[in-house]
Amino acid sequence: MNSRPPDAQGPPVGRRLLLAVLGAGAAAVAAAPALQRAMETGLGAVADKDPTGLTGLLPNGGGFRYYSVVSSVPRRSAADYRLTVDGLVDRPATYTLDSLRALPQTRLVRDVQCVTGWRVPETPFEGVRLSALLDAAGVRPGAKAVRFTCFDGAYSESLTLRQARRDDVLVALRMRDRPLGHSHGGPVRLYVAPMYFYKSAKWLSGITVTDSVRPGYWEELGYDVDAWVGRSNGRDDAPTV
Repeated sequence: MNSRPPDAQGPPVGRRLLLAVLGAGAAAVAAAPALQRAMETGLGAVADKDPTGLTGLLPNGGGFRYYSVVSSVPRRSAADYRLTVDGLVDRPATYTLDSLRALPQTRLVRDVQCVTGWRVPETPFEGVRLSALLDAAGVRPGAKAVRFTCFDGAYSESLTLRQARRDDVLVALRMRDRPLGHSHGGPVRLYVAPMYFYKSAKWLSGITVTDSVRPGYWEELGYDVDAWVGRSNGRDDAPTV
């Protein structure tokens, strides 16, 4: 004769089993940041050596895609990184990573929007305002734009001088409250908060003040030069500011 209550649908969950399940869940939550960092590092290393670019289609734990326009990008450490500021300026300069870190830092938290559609919400970036570097260099009359070059040897970008002086345009040293890793464009990248992410050039090595806007790498291939989120490239994404 079955002595179980008529509404019993299965064996009772024991106290030990319940505690084990809760413990496993807590462990997974605690381990999530470390697992995400490991996934980012691993996928970034693979993408860095992927000549096909197919790894750029794969999301990692942070929602970003990894993509480079060259098959391999050299790494720069704090000891050998240099950022030059030149062109139509009175005081050309070369910055080391330590000298950039010593300057006043600005932290911004914005959504990151890629022109291909993916979006990463509320991503902190921290670094030196580009306007501060331009002011230190002394921009000459007649200057109208800024060109950015990268130590991958291929990528470039441009902004008008007015765009470059915005408070939400950074020479970024940190992302998500950690130093910028190589796969995210470190140790230093450009961050243009209100524009699509292709404007935020990775592996930044040169800032050149020019007399006109020169289309960047993707713009030569058809992307809009003025890449405001939601107001360019035929997209209607919500603004990131």
